[in-house]
Amino acid sequence: MKNLFLLLLCSLFTFLSKAQNPAAGDKPLRIGIAGLTHTHVHWLLGREKKGDIEIVGIAESDTSLAGRYSRQHGYPMNIVYPSLQEMLAKAKPAAVLAFNDIYGHLEVVKQCAPLGIHVMVEKPMAVSLDHAKEMLALAKRHNIHLLTNYETTWYGSNEKAFDISNIEKSIGDIRKIVFYTGHAGPKEIGCNQEFLQWLTDPVLNGGGAITDFGCYGANLSTWLMNGEEPETVTAITQQIKPLLYPKVDDDATIIVTYKKAQVIIQASWNWPYNRKEMELYGVDGYVFCRDGKNMIIKKGMDETSTAVTAKDLPAERNDPFIYFKKVIQGNIHPGTYDLSSEANNEIVVKILEAAKHAAKTGKTVVWKEFYKR
Repeated sequence: MKNLFLLLLCSLFTFLSKAQNPAAGDKPLRIGIAGLTHTHVHWLLGREKKGDIEIVGIAESDTSLAGRYSRQHGYPMNIVYPSLQEMLAKAKPAAVLAFNDIYGHLEVVKQCAPLGIHVMVEKPMAVSLDHAKEMLALAKRHNIHLLTNYETTWYGSNEKAFDISNIEKSIGDIRKIVFYTGHAGPKEIGCNQEFLQWLTDPVLNGGGAITDFGCYGANLSTWLMNGEEPETVTAITQQIKPLLYPKVDDDATIIVTYKKAQVIIQASWNWPYNRKEMELYGVDGYVFCRDGKNMIIKKGMDETSTAVTAKDLPAERNDPFIYFKKVIQGNIHPGTYDLSSEANNEIVVKILEAAKHAAKTGKTVVWKEFYKR
């Protein structure tokens, strides 16, 4: 009887421990990192250790960069490999996070997909629709998850804006969305040379500000519009600072029209401060997201506007790495046009490709004609 009591006590203790710490008893996801040249990698390398993921390998040929980050974040250099192929073979990750140039995303998927290794890339998914299509085909053929990560995916304000417009429907049908995204410029804000080398290259990044910050508005509007495809795309790009950025645009305005709505994406390396803001206008009201938390909401024509602080997203959805793990485990099933999803990000690449063509030719792109091929 005494032994039975002790067994029950131990079981209760284990249950309570797991309840207080959801990661307890859950093996960490073995992840590899493909590249260190995208400085968003600091979000992962500097992340608090929660026991949910384990970095088992890093593929980076620049040993100086890898060593610098090793000293900064404390990872051992023996997990750094000179190539992705060697890292995959020796470290055997279950999933890979790509922090290389955008052009290199395709190669990451080419190497990971046949091995059944899931992939999350930094925004945008690809430099071109051809690359995106090949990536999506590989993911489907080998049954892996292919997610795209944006900082704005984890903003409580954006989630609340979606709830107000698409679930509560308390501001009426969407008529206009305006995005202000960017900063003073990658050189001006102090991006390191390894990042600048590809970020300001029209091949490796697929463009300048139009790619770097145009993708945020394309991604959020596709989500808010429930995957509706645009009718037209118009764009203007400029080189306001050609001496700093001689190869790519540093300012872009994209206008995307839908059957009953218009989206304006202002992507720039010329803002006087960092911006990721959204104004969402419905028939009867509006939602302004000033950052990840601060909002101004007006529901109804006769209502006064209210300043609101959005709540953080739930624990399993406010972190790209927890989210990635739970998707792989089957604990989260992304909606078709969720912000990280394949279908959403294929449309993002299409919007960017149409915008670049429109800016180059000076002509509005008619979606159905441009993508009839």
